[in-house]
Amino acid sequence: MPNWDREKLPRHVAVVMDGNGRWANQRGLPRTEGHKAGIDALVEVVDGALEADLEWLSTYAFSTENWKRSTGEVFFLMKSGRDVMRDWIGKLNENNVRVRWAGRPGRLWKSVVDQLKEAERVTAGNTGLNLTMCVNYGGRAELVDAMRSIAKDVAAGRVNPDKIDEELIARNLYIPEMPDVDLFLRTSGELRTSNFLMWESAYAEYVFVDELWPDFTKEHLFSAIDQYAGRDRRYGGALEGAVEVATVERDSAANEATPTELEATAAITLVPGSEQN
Repeated sequence: MPNWDREKLPRHVAVVMDGNGRWANQRGLPRTEGHKAGIDALVEVVDGALEADLEWLSTYAFSTENWKRSTGEVFFLMKSGRDVMRDWIGKLNENNVRVRWAGRPGRLWKSVVDQLKEAERVTAGNTGLNLTMCVNYGGRAELVDAMRSIAKDVAAGRVNPDKIDEELIARNLYIPEMPDVDLFLRTSGELRTSNFLMWESAYAEYVFVDELWPDFTKEHLFSAIDQYAGRDRRYGGALEGAVEVATVERDSAANEATPTELEATAAITLVPGSEQN
């Protein structure tokens, strides 16, 4: 494992585990064999996250759109997901991993929901890696559910609509204490986010890799972290070297600006995280 500067490591890594079906098709195997191989990849990547001492790892296990797949494939994903968590929970607990579940219970098998809740219960006191299993999850669905919750509070008189802000919305997401995603990783060469952790990934750094998920290893994870560590995250701010140029341009413009325009500009520069491109 690389010797990283701890301050440059991502706190939260989100992974779209894509390519199980294509991996199986390339080998003339049923899609279910790709999902089995994908489970092995997940176990290895969690081991890598533990080695890297990550705080949060969120995985896109089953989306709200995955119900469109064949009945047989959905059946396999429900059964295997439930059984894997049941068999894996002991090792995760031994490694001080805290399991979280993000998603809608809705159409999920009751046994799947029960197993996810059991994993949360058993590991609730752990203080190491937070492993979020996003099952029957969609980023838009999460935001809709948050808006519904807030709307109910407004209707009941518990929330003033004029007081709704980003902090209140975040408190109504599936896991309110989840930090923003720092590194968003997707396998299989696809260049899209597929409705995953939309709110939480607003300022994420993105890494897209060509490897299909079953071929993904902890070394690939470490490589993605290396890329992240080498990037300059400015959150809408400017590079250090741009300060002198910006100062000259600002002073020149100030000679032509009205007092009202100058006041508005000063206010904008005081807003944390504001985009000034």
